Amino acid sequence: MIRRTRSERGAISAMLVTLIVMLFVLAGLVVDGGFAINARQKIYDDAEQAARAAANQIDIETLRATGEIVILEGQARQKAQEYMSARGYPPSQVQVSVDDVAGEVTVAARDTVNTTLLQLIFISDFDVEGQATSRPAVGITGEMP
Repeated sequence: MIRRTRSERGAISAMLVTLIVMLFVLAGLVVDGGFAINARQKIYDDAEQAARAAANQIDIETLRATGEIVILEGQARQKAQEYMSARGYPPSQVQVSVDDVAGEVTVAARDTVNTTLLQLIFISDFDVEGQATSRPAVGITGEMP
């Protein structure tokens, strides 16, 4: 029979504890990383829809009279903020910009995603950001130049 020395006693226990911690970190990366990716996709989708809703706020009378697209800046900002508020974003996390020259509306948003398993290694949240730009589509064939 081989006799173990005292220096190796409990080595498997320490290794198991280290392995379990590493497995929890790996599971945390998979689970919480998946939540962060989903949140990032959601924020891009929400920003895109808010930009589309804002870009629809055009001066119809000017369009009919001259064929020129004029985005009503105040209404566009309000529509984008309303959409993002309905989706749960506070106004402080949403930025709306209207470019009259290019005829575009850009909506940028940011959010924080809380972690579940990564809290074990003191990562409590992820910050995600998204941005989308939209132009008004008018007429039958789509965008006007």
